[in-house]
Amino acid sequence: MKDSKERSERLKAILRLIRAHRIESQESLLKFLEAEGFILTQATLSRDLKALKVGKISAGESGYYYSVPSDEERRETDASFIQDLQRGFVSADWNSSLVVVHTFSGHSATVALALDSLGFECSLGTLAGQDNAVFIALRQGYTGDQFLEELRRKVPSLRVE
Repeated sequence: MKDSKERSERLKAILRLIRAHRIESQESLLKFLEAEGFILTQATLSRDLKALKVGKISAGESGYYYSVPSDEERRETDASFIQDLQRGFVSADWNSSLVVVHTFSGHSATVALALDSLGFECSLGTLAGQDNAVFIALRQGYTGDQFLEELRRKVPSLRVE
């Protein structure tokens, strides 16, 4: 299992670097991180950028560069995803590598998007069923119990049995 303190420090470094430098590619960002002692893969960096809700903004004809939303923008976005999750969530069950979230009819795509967007460390990704189920593949070393703990931390008002 990944060390959450290391991840937390890496996420802080990513935010600091993006705010301090005009970074146009993941390759450039990886070099900045490496110079600070963080060695990670492009796939891990992609997940980190997604979790931080980092986007690219246009610099006109000179291309694009990374930008981070303000804390207020991030809170507003997260609040919207939390509402979507609360509206559609019915229950959850799991086995050794998969969590199944049952949703109200027609809410599976919205709940899957919310779960992906809230950036769960335990999750490799989600797959929305046709109507009322979301499948969440767990990262190796994580359990359904850990996923539900993380869910309760991110959405304390959600009733998770």
